[in-house]
Amino acid sequence: MGILSWILLGLVVGVLAKWIMPGRDPGGLVVTILIGIAGAFVGGFLGTQLGLGDVTGFNLGSLALATGGALLLLLAHRKLRG
Repeated sequence: MGILSWILLGLVVGVLAKWIMPGRDPGGLVVTILIGIAGAFVGGFLGTQLGLGDVTGFNLGSLALATGGALLLLLAHRKLRG
């Protein structure tokens, strides 16, 4: 995947994660994209370790893994921020 694909995936995944887990989070569009991209990396890593697959592009499995990773990051961020 190219850089534009990662940015678009990050935007979609970040918006999905914030929609699934609403709350007061700092940042706007850029932070949402960064959470989504980082979530894709975390979800891909955990998915590979657990044998669930990898984030390979725009398909349902990749979106599910990336969104799961972004949700984990949002949860961790909220727990650390208090």
